[in-house]
Amino acid sequence: MAGLLATSTALAACGSSPNDPNKNNGAKTTVLNVGMPNGPLTENENPFLTTSAGAKDGYRWVLYEPLMMWNPVKPADPMKPWLATAAKWNTDYTSVVVSIRDNATWSDDQKLTAEDVAYTYKLVRDNEALNSGGVPIADATVSGSDVTITFKSSQFVSQQKAIAQIPIVPKHVWEKFADPKTEANKNPIGSGPYTKKSFTPQTTTLVARDKGYWQALPQVKELRYTSYTDNNAQTTALANGESEWSFVFIPNVKTVFIDKDAASHKIWAPPVLGIHGLYINTTKAPFNDPKLRVAMGMVINRDDIFNTAEAGYFHPLVKSVTGLPSPAGDVYIADAYKGKDYKVDPEGAKALLTGAGYKLEGNVLKDPSGKPVTLTLTDPAGWSDYQTSLEIVKANLATIGIAATVDKANQDAWFKNIEAGQFDAAFRWTDGGSTPYDIYRTIMDGDQLKPIGTPSPAANFGRFDNKEATAALRAYAAATDDAARKTALATLQKIFVEQAPMIPVGADNIGMAYSQKNWTGWPDDANPYSAGQPTQANALDVILHLKPAGS
Repeated sequence: MAGLLATSTALAACGSSPNDPNKNNGAKTTVLNVGMPNGPLTENENPFLTTSAGAKDGYRWVLYEPLMMWNPVKPADPMKPWLATAAKWNTDYTSVVVSIRDNATWSDDQKLTAEDVAYTYKLVRDNEALNSGGVPIADATVSGSDVTITFKSSQFVSQQKAIAQIPIVPKHVWEKFADPKTEANKNPIGSGPYTKKSFTPQTTTLVARDKGYWQALPQVKELRYTSYTDNNAQTTALANGESEWSFVFIPNVKTVFIDKDAASHKIWAPPVLGIHGLYINTTKAPFNDPKLRVAMGMVINRDDIFNTAEAGYFHPLVKSVTGLPSPAGDVYIADAYKGKDYKVDPEGAKALLTGAGYKLEGNVLKDPSGKPVTLTLTDPAGWSDYQTSLEIVKANLATIGIAATVDKANQDAWFKNIEAGQFDAAFRWTDGGSTPYDIYRTIMDGDQLKPIGTPSPAANFGRFDNKEATAALRAYAAATDDAARKTALATLQKIFVEQAPMIPVGADNIGMAYSQKNWTGWPDDANPYSAGQPTQANALDVILHLKPAGS
């Protein structure tokens, strides 16, 4: 996300690679160096807390494992069995029966059981602070090796949150904690193939278990997670080989990273079902006029933003007028919009506005009441890709007479103002998931509609008020068959295209900068078996695919 952008020029401390054969007597590669630009961290291995060190650097997912493994690069594909050998949903997705494998053990050698799984789900249900995905768990009951998990509402649109993003923990350990919500869990006992060896505010080291893991042990015998000061420090470490795997925005990626070792240094940033774009405050005249918003979308040069602001890789281009990125969203595009892509069309935009009562007098667009059309574009000062994007949008809007100014906001104030609806227009992201639901919910959900000044932290920052869109979101989430889902999704896309509550520009990515010098087997376009971001729930799947280079 844009919030990872560099704001400092501090450099990472240099250090020799533990995989250097000259320092290792020719022994094969055993260590993988992972990095994130999070700054110094406090020791906390609570796998449920997104603020923990394990979550920020990503290693919680190699200590603890989910029931199923979901690939956000191919979100419509079936999930891969993991701690559960199967997951069978009922027709309305309010209940799932998961069959727990019988050969998994905790790192203290105790057997992992269905009781552990049921305990975990009840723990998350009973402690809101541990339920980062907001999964509405009703109950979890055990019958032999099966666990039946019930939910308060349909989980069709949130299957990945329900069974692929909740880490399973051992009952015999966690039931002894006085307050699981604040437990730092400094000596983690998990089912994953790694155990914690050491922790410092900068580096956490994990070592592979030598026995007891339920599948083949990883060839990566040691993981070193380093938390670098900022993006610049992380990028320097990637460039000099000190770090081998990260998720970080690198503005001049070819010169700064790839060309330092073109044979080994790679970037992979596939789009997923989450997008970025220009949110518009639909309560402010004249931007409460859908035709004006549509015209704005017709002049924004997405190619320029992608190549200039996003270094040609970080937020992959969104072309479809539905806002859905390709290929992740292709199967969800309604028949009416297949093959219909955005194109820069200032003359078409002017014609649309003229027909709606606007007048272009010289270089000034005036609304039907005769007032010049102006707006302020705002994003935090340190988010350089968004700031560059706003400057491009400003120039684009000038082609149809809209006078825009760019505000370089304080980050904390910006977050508060966006949630309160106190802005004209701003670049921001949507939530993402296994279907387009999260994208459209973030933009159009009337259930999240709040008055200006009242925070709406979850969605509908632009205060888009459309009851038909809200009804279609509810229908899509509750549908029990594909035909009903297709109908609801077609309605959502028609509203999105015709009323432009937000102008999409780029896709989110769950990607990586990585090195093939010491390790091969990474996912890529030829084999997108997993997302590449080291902090995601499927990071372990990536690690288990890695082999020493040359082996």
